[in-house]
Amino acid sequence: MGATIPRRHRCLGMRNTFARALLLTLAMFAIGGLLLRSDMDVHSALMRTAASAREAISSQKPMGIPESAGWGGRAGTAAEQDGSSTADSEQVPAAISNSSRVMTCDYDMERLKKWQELYHLQETFEYTKRYVQVTRKDIPRKSVTTLGQDFLVDAVKVVDVNKQYQAETCPEPLVVPVTKSPFPSTAKASDFMFGVSTTYRRFVDPRTSPINEWSYWLTDGKGNSNGGKLVLLLVGSTNDELEDAYTKLANVGIDVDVYRSDESLIMAVRYLALAPKLYDHPERRNKKWLVICDDDTFFPSFHGLADKFAEYDHERPMYVGTFSEDVNNIRRHGSQAFGGAGVFLSVPMAKIITESYESCSGQDKILESNTGWGPQGDILLRKCIYENSEVKLTLLNDLWQLDLLGDPSGFYESGIKPLSLHHYRGGIWHIAHPWHYTKVAHVCGEDCTMQRFHTADDFIISNGFSVAYYPGGVDVDLNQFEATFHPAPDNKGWNLDFTMGPQRPSLHKTGRKISWDLQDAHVNEDGSVSQIYVAKHDDWRWKHPDGRPMNDRDGIVELVWLPED
Repeated sequence: MGATIPRRHRCLGMRNTFARALLLTLAMFAIGGLLLRSDMDVHSALMRTAASAREAISSQKPMGIPESAGWGGRAGTAAEQDGSSTADSEQVPAAISNSSRVMTCDYDMERLKKWQELYHLQETFEYTKRYVQVTRKDIPRKSVTTLGQDFLVDAVKVVDVNKQYQAETCPEPLVVPVTKSPFPSTAKASDFMFGVSTTYRRFVDPRTSPINEWSYWLTDGKGNSNGGKLVLLLVGSTNDELEDAYTKLANVGIDVDVYRSDESLIMAVRYLALAPKLYDHPERRNKKWLVICDDDTFFPSFHGLADKFAEYDHERPMYVGTFSEDVNNIRRHGSQAFGGAGVFLSVPMAKIITESYESCSGQDKILESNTGWGPQGDILLRKCIYENSEVKLTLLNDLWQLDLLGDPSGFYESGIKPLSLHHYRGGIWHIAHPWHYTKVAHVCGEDCTMQRFHTADDFIISNGFSVAYYPGGVDVDLNQFEATFHPAPDNKGWNLDFTMGPQRPSLHKTGRKISWDLQDAHVNEDGSVSQIYVAKHDDWRWKHPDGRPMNDRDGIVELVWLPED
């Protein structure tokens, strides 16, 4: 990877004190020649230029500059590198920021040291900081937007956490056009009531707690409810645990009622019981949709979700959801809504289930719901609906069950706009951080989460998930999912094609792609959003075909997204 893009000549870099003084001195003479007119105070102009040169020299701090990694930055032509020029070379004009926010490109070594320890990085690692200026326009959402600017404007820097470095001047930000989609803070969820059954242990475990994720799609992000109602059932919990769960959720602004679930019921029946629990709730009369979901169901675009359900007739019985992406699971369990993606019931539909609940949860139905993997709540629910009404599933493909194993990047880098996500807490499934992915929506609107931006130097920002570099150019079909993942347990090679289409081959271990994956994000006091993307030098994915790593250093890419003023 080090030889992919040539290093710029550092001896002529503007951070070199001698070079800066030389260039400014030449500028003095140039100004003198241009200003030799009787109506100009040439002496004053030259004195001001000389003062600027002295200031440039004296302002250098007694600290070093980071070492260059030897790759990255725009690849100049041979003529450009040896000091000559070419009239035919294309110059991408610098973008102009429309934000008044201060950009700071210093090296906060205390913060870098914290990241080095948190993400288990080498003591010497690559660090790139880039500002991104959002421009919201009346344009449709694109899966991938091509930008005229480079992602890197200089060689990649290498920092040692045991040293100190002087601040640098920030380059002009990347200017990114996005559609004028609504912000998460303005979402209205008052038509929806959500039911979730889980355990207190999962609720409080930092690895599985859903509090942060729920706060995204059930509040305005400022500690206030967005009108959505949560009904939480905790299996066999004590009164203290119920009260603690309520307090934790209410403190972040979630409108919630917490109940004890009957632990004598098997899981499948507890799942089915959510429907009558929601229907019998006193606030049901103010709702249009009663939603059964898992504690790891996430809704990244609530405006998009609400807009879609506004198209449906909530006054008649409706059963809305999506299939598993894996056709094997449909063959095994049946044509039904898979609950992790979210199952949406109109109130009239929930009424039918409630009235039939006793017969739908009998022992004979429990036995019928066992397809060899134990009794399934999704099957109980489907049978209850199909056997007591003429209603069939309304398929909403923008909901995602995500029955996938392996590296999920092919999904999250696809540029789609999902209405739900699931199975992101690890175990046998993948690990993802949707609460962090969606924070950028507070700057650029819900539509820009997971939207892709392709820069002139062949980086692709999959917004909120990764920053990927293609050293040989982006020579793949970006309209297809990259097959970085696989179905479980039987991979026939085409299991996922009916929902995703045929997937293009994975770029793992090809030397054609390397990515920095998002690990953290936060909204800053000035309204900007910072994202921290991390790459490990020993990541099994980013190797050449002969097994050599594409990079021998760990790295951090920090993106700071600036809102419009």
